[in-house]
Amino acid sequence: MEYQLIALDMDGTLLDGDGHIPDGFWPILRELKTRGVAVAPASGRQLATLRDMFAGEDDPGTYIAENGTCVFHGGRVVSTTELDQADVHAIIDAAEGFDIVVCTPTVAYISPNLSAPSFAEIIKYYHSHEVVEDLHQIVDRGVIKVAVYTDDDAEAVAYPVVRDAAPDANVVVSGAHWIDVMHPSAGKGRALTDLAQALDIPIARTLAFGDYLNDYELLDAAGTSYAMANAHPDIKALADHIAPPNTEAGVVTVLEDMLGP
Repeated sequence: MEYQLIALDMDGTLLDGDGHIPDGFWPILRELKTRGVAVAPASGRQLATLRDMFAGEDDPGTYIAENGTCVFHGGRVVSTTELDQADVHAIIDAAEGFDIVVCTPTVAYISPNLSAPSFAEIIKYYHSHEVVEDLHQIVDRGVIKVAVYTDDDAEAVAYPVVRDAAPDANVVVSGAHWIDVMHPSAGKGRALTDLAQALDIPIARTLAFGDYLNDYELLDAAGTSYAMANAHPDIKALADHIAPPNTEAGVVTVLEDMLGP
């Protein structure tokens, strides 16, 4: 194994079609840890959610959460990147026709008027959440990301609205129904670069897997990149290699081949 740090997007990448970590991944994770390879789930999901998904003895100990705005390693949050408060207020106002999640490193804040389907979708990604009457009231609590959810095509419907509301922010399409907004310097790519530097790992010895537009900077920054066969066309065009689809445990297949017999 020539790599020392592996970053894994979750939805559409590591997770199977039912949103579960494939059973075959756990022995690979243990073997990578035995060999001293750092494994970092790299997701738009919040830190609390990721840690729940990897709870127990198989906790990798390193996470790139909230699309890179929250990095966890060695038992603590090692870096966060806050959004400008004016941008947060502007997004809340402009996206009032959509469902909004205002994220701090530890808690996601949502409004009380979400529909039952929207609430079920949101809490799947944000296990630590609180309901507040007015999202503007918590903007001063160190917001690192604003997520916007829509039942429609997020790239076509929500992205233009959010981009126009915060033109200087980093606005990314993170899924078919999700838009994430971060500080202009934040993203999974910067998080991977900073994490590799902190661990004294050359960027050339980093490996990343992804499938959607919020993974673009991650794959671009990594020494070697894999797009899933089910990835967005722009991600497949960028990546060094194509892995089998997530529904066929593509990440597991590639890592098994790399580890050898």
